[in-house]
Amino acid sequence: MNNVPMTVVGEQSLREELEHLKSVDRPQVIQAIAEAREHGDLKENAEYHAAREQQGFIEGRIQEIEGKLSASQVIDVTKLPKTGKVIFGVTVELINLHNDEEVRYRIVGEDEADIKEGRISVTSPIARALIGKEEGDTVLVRTPGGDVEYEIASVEHL
Repeated sequence: MNNVPMTVVGEQSLREELEHLKSVDRPQVIQAIAEAREHGDLKENAEYHAAREQQGFIEGRIQEIEGKLSASQVIDVTKLPKTGKVIFGVTVELINLHNDEEVRYRIVGEDEADIKEGRISVTSPIARALIGKEEGDTVLVRTPGGDVEYEIASVEHL
């Protein structure tokens, strides 16, 4: 299995979700199944079937998270030397050269990505174009909406 790059915050978030699934959601669904069984005929018991389906989702998510955590490669960018180079985990400030609009992104693992929070996946077109470049470089990003040219204003190890 390939290593899954992950930030320290992303790993912590997955561990918290896993703990919640195991300690809260799993016992609740087991209780719901037990209560639904008490209602009698399981063939026509919608509550039982819904609880069993929910149990399947929970168990599947637990397995998925455990698999990702076991294959994760946690990268703490704050412990790496600051070279001005764009690498996984850094926060990058970009200037759109077409309209002078400034944007700020943190390059994170796929599970951590949330564009509304300014976190982009390392596999996104923008991140792939930025990786390996340095402060002051101009980068051409090919997007479905057309090519966009950015200047890397700053690279921060937060």
